[in-house]
Amino acid sequence: MTASTMTPAAIRAARAEYANLRDRDFADKFGIAEGQLVAAYVGEGVSRIQASPDEIMPRLASLGEVMALTRNPSCVIEKVGVYENYHSGQHASMILNDAIDLRFFPRHFVSAFAVERETDKGTKRSIQIFDAAGDAVHKVHLRETSDLDAWKRLVEELKLEQQSQELTVEPRKPTEPAKANPEKADTLRAEWAKMTDTHQFMRLTSKLKMNRLGAYRIAGEPLARKLDPAEINKMLFAVQDQELEVMFFVGNMGCIEIHGGPIRNLREMGPWQNVLDPGFDLHLRMDHIAEVWGVTKPTQRGDAVSVEAFDAEGGIIFQVFGRRTEAKDHRPEWNAIVESLTSFAVKEPA
Repeated sequence: MTASTMTPAAIRAARAEYANLRDRDFADKFGIAEGQLVAAYVGEGVSRIQASPDEIMPRLASLGEVMALTRNPSCVIEKVGVYENYHSGQHASMILNDAIDLRFFPRHFVSAFAVERETDKGTKRSIQIFDAAGDAVHKVHLRETSDLDAWKRLVEELKLEQQSQELTVEPRKPTEPAKANPEKADTLRAEWAKMTDTHQFMRLTSKLKMNRLGAYRIAGEPLARKLDPAEINKMLFAVQDQELEVMFFVGNMGCIEIHGGPIRNLREMGPWQNVLDPGFDLHLRMDHIAEVWGVTKPTQRGDAVSVEAFDAEGGIIFQVFGRRTEAKDHRPEWNAIVESLTSFAVKEPA
């Protein structure tokens, strides 16, 4: 366990000097965890609250419309809606409704804060949840229409007795690199072909002592096809132009957030490709995408076809599937988009 090399007072002084930096960028610049930055303001607009999803999530519905934010180092997803229909689970919990679709993994909910911050645009309020390393797992931002009386009740009910400005964190666990066993490639392909549900894939790779990326690298076509990373923009614009509904998954170890619907407004800004839609924003660092795969997994309802992007360390950035609904069970337009994407060209040695 490690404490910050900066005192809370030093963090606040530095933050005042670099007020324009985003929290995560400030934390990276000064070698602290983002959770330690937030903790430094406990008693100054910030309160420590219980971190359990079972305590936080059922209370969020009373706030009304809010914005749900989940990120990893390469992608940020933001959805506007109400935290209705919470389902608790020992290993995984969820919120599932038309606007907010989340999967939580409670063991990563280690510390949480209710944050009130004065800005040029007024007081901003949020719930911020962090893992053992002090990295953000999930954030809930109130909007102008959110219920402030419900916010006050939530903070009072969840507030901890211990309100220290110090936050001790563990070293961040490195991303697991691609893990495969070529000797079991035939078994992988045979078992993969027998799948009836996409959720069976992780159990299969675990049984064979592989991980997702490692399995893709040895499975071969038609199960997994390596794509040119430059094709991601082509995919996004095709989805936009065809007004196609997709399922876009973005997450980290503690939370996965899902957008189900179309992509309407793409806007590139520097290294970022952005979706700026009513009720849905996405911010993707294109220069972080090192490896992309077109993947086919059999299910009882037909093949589930996805495009999945990974960073240079082998960490997953996002997954995209064609959206299946009762009214539209099959998305041949999505499958055609994936088939049209150019395979990654392996350069022959000179």
